[in-house]
Amino acid sequence: MATPVRYRVTLTTGGAVVMLGEWSIRETGERKFRSWIGSYGSVPGARIALAEQAGGESWVELKAWPDGAE
Repeated sequence: MATPVRYRVTLTTGGAVVMLGEWSIRETGERKFRSWIGSYGSVPGARIALAEQAGGESWVELKAWPDGAE
């Protein structure tokens, strides 16, 4: 049986994880990503990222806000 795909949204500030959520449906992850930008995008130093994990492999970042944030 294949390992299910997971989608994770992470909110960090100053390099520390503040919030993290995981879902099995990409549309849910995409919706949460947009929602968190609206809710937490004004937090100083906020970075919000959507990542995917398939087959038990490491997480691959799909997108981040702000664009190109490190």
